Amino acid sequence: MKAFVFPGQGSQYVGMGKDLYSTFKIARTTFEEASDVIGVDLCGVCFEDRFGELTHTINAQPAIVTVSVAALRVISEETEIKADYVAGHSLGEYSALVASEAMDFRDAVWIVRKRGEYMQNAVPLGVGAMSAIIGLQKHEVEKICSEASVNGFIVTPANFNAPGQTVISGNKEAVNRATDLARSNGAKRVIPLDVSAPFHCPLMVPAAEKLGTDLEKIEISRYKIPVVTNVDAKLNTDPARTRGILVDQVKSPVHWYESIKLLYDIGVRKFLEIGPGKTLSGLIKRSIPDPVVLNVENISSLELLRENDF
Repeated sequence: MKAFVFPGQGSQYVGMGKDLYSTFKIARTTFEEASDVIGVDLCGVCFEDRFGELTHTINAQPAIVTVSVAALRVISEETEIKADYVAGHSLGEYSALVASEAMDFRDAVWIVRKRGEYMQNAVPLGVGAMSAIIGLQKHEVEKICSEASVNGFIVTPANFNAPGQTVISGNKEAVNRATDLARSNGAKRVIPLDVSAPFHCPLMVPAAEKLGTDLEKIEISRYKIPVVTNVDAKLNTDPARTRGILVDQVKSPVHWYESIKLLYDIGVRKFLEIGPGKTLSGLIKRSIPDPVVLNVENISSLELLRENDF
C-alpha cells in the first residue's frame, strides 16, 4: 500500500514549484487559484521572493500548500499512482485534506493564510522559542519539559518527528532551561530553531480559538482517502471531527513518528512526499525499517517517480 505525505512550514525555499508552473497548465492554474483567493502574487513570492516575504508565516503557509497541491495535481495527470492513505506534517495536514477531497483547495489556501496570521500574532516576537533535541527519547524530553516549566513559563514537546528527534516549544526562558537540561542529560545535539513564534504549544491557544471560528465558515466534505491526523496519530474519515482536530493541532504536539508507525503497521511500505523539500523522507527512513520513499517537488523528481516501480 501507498501513502502520500505532505510537508509543513520550514520546507519552503525560493524557486519552489517554478519548473512545475512553467511546464504544466494544471500547476499554473493552481497558483492562479491560490493567488486570487488571498490577493497575493504567489508566483513572485515562491519563485523570486525579492522582498523576503516567503519567510513570513502568513505567506509561507499558503505558499507551501499551493506548491504541494500543484505537485499533487501534476502527479494525478501524469501518472496512475493513487494513495491508500494520506498524512501531512502540521500545515501539511491541510494539503492531505485537499488530497482526500475533504477540503476544497481554495478553502484550504484561505484558511491556512488565516492560520499563519493567527499563529504569528498569538505570541509577541521574542517571547517564545523552539529547539530541536536530538538523541533523547520521547519520555526523556517530556520529563525535561515538565522540569523546565516553572515560574509561570512553559515548554512542551511540539513535534515528535522520529525516534530520538523531538522539537520543543514555549516561553523562551523555559525553552532555554529545557535545552540546558537536555544537554546535561545526554542529548547529542540541541538546535535552536529560527522561528517567528512557538508553534504547537499551549501559547497558541488564542490562535486556535480564532482558527476555530474561521473553520466554521468552510465546508468539510466526505473523505475519499483516510487521513492520519497529527493530534492523535489515528485515521480519520469523519467530516464532523475535522474542525476540532485542526483547532487542537495548532496548540498540541505533532505526532509524526507515531503517524508513520501507524501507516507501517497497517501495511504501507511506499511513501511519496509531495511538495517542497525532502524533510519527511528523511524522517520516514529513520522511523521504520526499509521503506520505499520518493518525493516530487520538481520535474527531475517527477521523472524519477516515473522511472521507478512505485
